[in-house]
Amino acid sequence: MNYQPVPLDKAYLLLNHGPTIMISSALEDKQNIMSAAWSTALDFDPPKLVVIIDKNNYSKELIQASGEFAVIIPSKAQAKQVLQVGTSTGREIDKFKTFGLTTLPSQTIKAPLIQGSLAALECKLIPEPYNQDKYDLYIGEVTAAWADPEVFSHGRWHITSDQKRSIHYQAGGTFFQIGDQFTVE
Repeated sequence: MNYQPVPLDKAYLLLNHGPTIMISSALEDKQNIMSAAWSTALDFDPPKLVVIIDKNNYSKELIQASGEFAVIIPSKAQAKQVLQVGTSTGREIDKFKTFGLTTLPSQTIKAPLIQGSLAALECKLIPEPYNQDKYDLYIGEVTAAWADPEVFSHGRWHITSDQKRSIHYQAGGTFFQIGDQFTVE
């Protein structure tokens, strides 16, 4: 996949439609990836986002120690992998190898991006210990953003391929996919 840069003042639009995401993290020779359903844009200039990471998750340890993470927006074609990384622990297995996730290098952080995803946001952690400990809420400042130009360009989503739709997790292995675009005049 060839990503194209997304201007930082448009990066919030990558999360604006509420997709299920994957969060990757890395520290020295360790790396992990997890799935998350709770994320949102928080601020525009500089762009910031919020993700919820359970206190028992291995990713929390890596993110707090490294001070960075990547938010990956997977496609419908990756739904099985999203479910797999969300129901296993990186303490025991290498999720990237076990579930066939091909990594791409990030530009501003060490956490990897994922081949075949719709978009990715590289983030530096804004430490807020109270929110992190009490609410499992993490704030990231977006340092770089990327998108597949087939589905996002000129600051807008334009998804037409069935397998390149964002997914929205419900429960019990059930997802919804984003629907067709329409415009109100």
